Amino acid sequence: MEELLTDAEAWISLATLTILEIVLGIDNIIFISIQADKLPAQEQSKGRKLGLAMAMITRILLLLSLTWMMKLTTSLFNLAHIFHITNEGWIEKLAISGRDLILLLGGLFLIYKSSTEIHEKIDHEEESEDTGKARSFWGTIVQIMILDIVFSLDSVITAVGMAKHLAVMIAAVVLAVGVMMWASTPIANFVNRHATVKMLALSFLLLIGVSLVAESLDQEIPKGYIYFSMAFAMLVEVFNLRMRAKRKAKQTANS
Repeated sequence: MEELLTDAEAWISLATLTILEIVLGIDNIIFISIQADKLPAQEQSKGRKLGLAMAMITRILLLLSLTWMMKLTTSLFNLAHIFHITNEGWIEKLAISGRDLILLLGGLFLIYKSSTEIHEKIDHEEESEDTGKARSFWGTIVQIMILDIVFSLDSVITAVGMAKHLAVMIAAVVLAVGVMMWASTPIANFVNRHATVKMLALSFLLLIGVSLVAESLDQEIPKGYIYFSMAFAMLVEVFNLRMRAKRKAKQTANS
């Protein structure tokens, strides 16, 4: 441990990995914020913090079980053999591993949840206060935990590929989750305060779900494309919000 404290490479790995963990955790924050919004007001902050804490525990447990993580990439079965496909290229592509199954199920679940939320927003079917209170706190936490496992795969694999020491990986995860806990409340308030921003966030989750399904089928969509497109869309929406705020202020002044 003392050697790590004086190792410049370890510090650089820690800083870089922490930043990447935060970036990769953006979709996690958005999902947790939207799910926690379904809870009674007094439980929403607790739900977000507990959800992020469970995300940190999940990632640390995955890092501690590196041997098991490596087995996730081992082929469990091959769809080409089931459907009697003889093309060598397809035989390689249709090999299904444990990681593929997790990404596929997680992606489908995320597509279902985000599309359901979008459908509710479009039809203006806002839940009543009583319905929100009836929503199970632990049921929401379980849903968050399920998606945490899927979201954690990318960050854990990134950590394994970038850092040589387990202590550095765990420290990066703890620091990243700490930053996300600090940022979760203002992000959640901003998303929930603006209906159009919330729709953008749900569209972002839908896009992430599609990319997870594609990745499970060995058709990877570069994450940079997804994050850039959503960042651009969010920038445009910020301009729209500023324009609407100025217009409202002008109308108030004239009246």
